[in-house]
Amino acid sequence: MFGFNTGGPLDDDSASPRRRWEIVNAWLDRLAVAAAFSLIFLGALNLYAVAGRGAAVRQLAVVAPGVLLFVALRRVRIERLAALGWVVYGLSVALLAAVPVVGMATKGARRWIGVGAFSVQPSELAKLGLLLVLAHILSSSERSPGRRLMWAVGLWAVPTGLTLLQPDLSTAMLLTALLAAMLFLARIPWRYLLPPIGAALIAAPLALPLLHDYQLQRLQGFLTGSADMAGGYTLQQAHIAVAMGGLTGRFSDEAQRLLAEYLPENHTDLAFASLAQQFGLVAVLGALAVTVFIVWRIALAARGSRTSVGMLVGAGLAVLFGTQVAISVAGNLGLLPIAGIPFPLLSYGGSAAIVYLAAFGVVIAARRDGARRRLWAPPRWSRPSPRGLARLAFGLTLAMGGSAWYGHHLQTARGDSLRQAGLTQMTRCVRLPALRGLITDRHGALLAGNNDHSEVAGIPATLRRQPAAVTTLAGLLGRPTEDVTKTVSSSDGMLVKLGEVDGPTGQRISEAKLPGVALLPSPQRVYPAGPLVGPFVGYTGADTDKDHQRWPGLPIGERVGRAGLERRYDPVLRGVAGEQCFLVDPKGRPVALDRYRAPVPGLNLRLSIDLGLQRQMTDALAAALTGSGGDLGGAVALDPRTGQVLAMASLPSLDNNVYGPPLDEAALAQAKAAPGHPTLEHATQVAAPPGSIFKPVVAAANLAQPTPVLPPNTVIPTGGSYTYEGHTFKNWKALGPQSLVGAIAWSNDVYFYKLGVMLGPERIHDIGTALGAGVPTGIDIDESIGEVGTPESVKKRGGTWYSASTVVLGIGQGQITATPIQAARWTAAIATGQLVTPRFGLDFAAPDQPAAAVPGVPPSPLPFAGALGPVRDGMRQVVGNGTATLLRDVGFTVLAKTGTAEDPSSTNGDTDAWLVAAGPAEDPGIAVAVLVRGGGHGGESAGPVAKSVLQYFAAHRAELAN
Repeated sequence: MFGFNTGGPLDDDSASPRRRWEIVNAWLDRLAVAAAFSLIFLGALNLYAVAGRGAAVRQLAVVAPGVLLFVALRRVRIERLAALGWVVYGLSVALLAAVPVVGMATKGARRWIGVGAFSVQPSELAKLGLLLVLAHILSSSERSPGRRLMWAVGLWAVPTGLTLLQPDLSTAMLLTALLAAMLFLARIPWRYLLPPIGAALIAAPLALPLLHDYQLQRLQGFLTGSADMAGGYTLQQAHIAVAMGGLTGRFSDEAQRLLAEYLPENHTDLAFASLAQQFGLVAVLGALAVTVFIVWRIALAARGSRTSVGMLVGAGLAVLFGTQVAISVAGNLGLLPIAGIPFPLLSYGGSAAIVYLAAFGVVIAARRDGARRRLWAPPRWSRPSPRGLARLAFGLTLAMGGSAWYGHHLQTARGDSLRQAGLTQMTRCVRLPALRGLITDRHGALLAGNNDHSEVAGIPATLRRQPAAVTTLAGLLGRPTEDVTKTVSSSDGMLVKLGEVDGPTGQRISEAKLPGVALLPSPQRVYPAGPLVGPFVGYTGADTDKDHQRWPGLPIGERVGRAGLERRYDPVLRGVAGEQCFLVDPKGRPVALDRYRAPVPGLNLRLSIDLGLQRQMTDALAAALTGSGGDLGGAVALDPRTGQVLAMASLPSLDNNVYGPPLDEAALAQAKAAPGHPTLEHATQVAAPPGSIFKPVVAAANLAQPTPVLPPNTVIPTGGSYTYEGHTFKNWKALGPQSLVGAIAWSNDVYFYKLGVMLGPERIHDIGTALGAGVPTGIDIDESIGEVGTPESVKKRGGTWYSASTVVLGIGQGQITATPIQAARWTAAIATGQLVTPRFGLDFAAPDQPAAAVPGVPPSPLPFAGALGPVRDGMRQVVGNGTATLLRDVGFTVLAKTGTAEDPSSTNGDTDAWLVAAGPAEDPGIAVAVLVRGGGHGGESAGPVAKSVLQYFAAHRAELAN
């Protein structure tokens, strides 16, 4: 069909060089035509990949008229080109003038005229018309160069101006490039060209107002080297497309087809990048190679024409075609600003394909005409060839070769980052929270657990194609199929929530492996023991800036421990969140499930707490508060050998379930406003004057010296009061002369007034802190430090140390405060001779895995432990015949000390009731401290609490040892 008979009389010798050259030319013409159709074929393949079969078939159907025009025009005689040019030029101008009236508006521009089911772009036809008339005008020898220049500019101005009105700046630029190329090729003298070139350069800034904001931004970005401004999202997508294609593309890849949706104008202006994405670097290199071949073939055909018109038509078309391809490719790669110029024949568009195919037919016709020998035709050497055509063709070849190299550079130098960017932009991941580890008491009783719930989410785009999956899912959810189908159908395309299920149901849904269905865990923390252990177990909540400072690398949106043991052991309990990722389209709508990473549950934490003892202590403390009218209470029992906390009660208390989720704001606000500070852990966070329970510490401060200031066996007079520097200090009752043991047993204030003065505050402070008073205990929850004051420490905080301060320090009043956990610690230290670090955590373990012990601080022997015998004897006498005789019958011998302390923070105005105890005296296994603030006398209010705890210990000692 497309054979090329050179026609006309040839040399008689069919084997002559001329004949052989014509045969070669004919074959080169065929190859050029095949190259043009290969571009059309590649364009159809790209359309098939990004828009489907229908778009590819439509493009091939639209190109069919171009094939017919090519066949018809390749036989046109050269002398008819002028008439043809004027007809095409006139028709294009008429259609351009009609566009504002009857044209179709798309994306703010009016560039097309509808013809039935198709559309025509008159500005494309203007390229061919302007090419032909410029060739005719500029090849005329009847006009002077100046007149030819004026004619050319005038003919260019009409279609270009009408094109700018559409607005279509890119086509106007190509028409301008065509004019410049034709003037240069036609050998218009430079003295005529330089003035309009200079005028154009000067007037160029005046054209800036014609540009849209985005066009100005692209130009500015390109000139300043800013990639974001030069193309922004569009250029980034083009680079991603080129990088994702690799060498041969991944057309069959589902993710690749989805990624094509992110590339704007992937069938028109960015068809080159789209082709690279779908079919790889090989395909685009092939497209550039055949383009170079077409340019050179047209250029050589132009040089072979026997008329100046034929030469200029071929030369102008070669430059126009090559320039359009070079600009389009360079824009796709970011080497030039993206100008909205499509790749001829490759990009979608029937008008452009038809025009170029028709132009190729004209060029072949001109070459064939040149092959005919006419006796009257002037010799070929008398018609100078187009100026610089070979250099222009070579320059275009270099430009396309450079673009090919840069495309390869994108894939190698930036390929990994661009491919990652491409995958990231079309992936959305939902965080799957991990189940927090369980918290149990020492026997496995649950203190903190989880409600294992999950949200069932569906991808509408997938489920609409899978009715069987919808039916199965509806059955698993216990919902009517019609209900689930309606929910999916009415969705706007975003992820749709189909219900909440428990753990077993979620497991069944997971095992069904339903397409487009994902389980999104939403576990809730629950505290079965509630307020019984709430103050020290703590609660969880949303992450804050402080949490991210505390735990660098903490994922955003993580739910973390906010208080108590939940916070202290959060890194162990938290686990590692998983993720369910989805592939989404450019509008953010999920279209398919992507990678899944299962959450890793946190480790289970076992505490030293005995839930039975915890309940016993809490109940007894509640009774003491009720009976005494005290406003708050704190009590703790610990193992004096290891520091393990066996029980810790705090009243009033708060149910940590109110922290949710969801947060019970009303209940929390009520608790914060309630008296007694329910949100505090009173055994560790409420520091109060310890009163007489501090007397064993003062006694230890005396005995710890190489030579005690008051030997323990020395009996001194006491009585009902003590006067020091003009101030009189009362005893709680008048008592006779006593030694240290009796003074402890009967809590003789006068004895300890005198001893405190003898020792001085610094000595009391030094030994007090050595026993754990006024310093952090190191327990694994938040705590208050309290203080053992000295003149220096009081001065530092702006206070005044009086002589009376030294006197009352001896009985645990004045510049001294302590928490129940500190009191229990120093009691344990006196009982055993070693200082322990209290702790709740025993061990942690993954489900069904061996447990690992929580690292702890080993006990620290007291350097003066051997001197504490008289103190222990006095504490034994407290129970035997002193102020805590109620502890005689707990089942073993007990060391104890009662305390009644004046406390300005007590809301009822009564004294605080304290009691500390340890036992059995011979081999201590438990140390107890009880505070009932505003509870009155220690033995009366705190004593029953301690007795209840010690009796429970006696009955369950073997269990507590495990």
